[in-house]
Amino acid sequence: MEVTITNENFESLKNGQLPLVVDFWATWCGPCRIVAPIISEMAEKYNGKVIVGKCDVEECEDLAEEFGIRNIPTVVFMKDGVIVDKLIGAVSKQKFEEKFDALLA
Repeated sequence: MEVTITNENFESLKNGQLPLVVDFWATWCGPCRIVAPIISEMAEKYNGKVIVGKCDVEECEDLAEEFGIRNIPTVVFMKDGVIVDKLIGAVSKQKFEEKFDALLA
């Protein structure tokens, strides 16, 4: 299950019990639309092990700025409230699976 990341819920999700994966995206972004179904699939596959959230950079400009997001899609992998990895651009499902598995290792 994917959650919508907002300025209001981000801190509680970041500091939660499970690792957090944040997909920074925008509605007008072509590569974001390519990645979206992969992110949804990963959210289902890793449900209960990882929280997967989508953060619209236009609705959460403060968060995008805090993370230094310059290109989208950017997917940030967090564990214990700290960024441990990130992917930028439209990458393969296999690359996402590798990153999710590494997050849980």
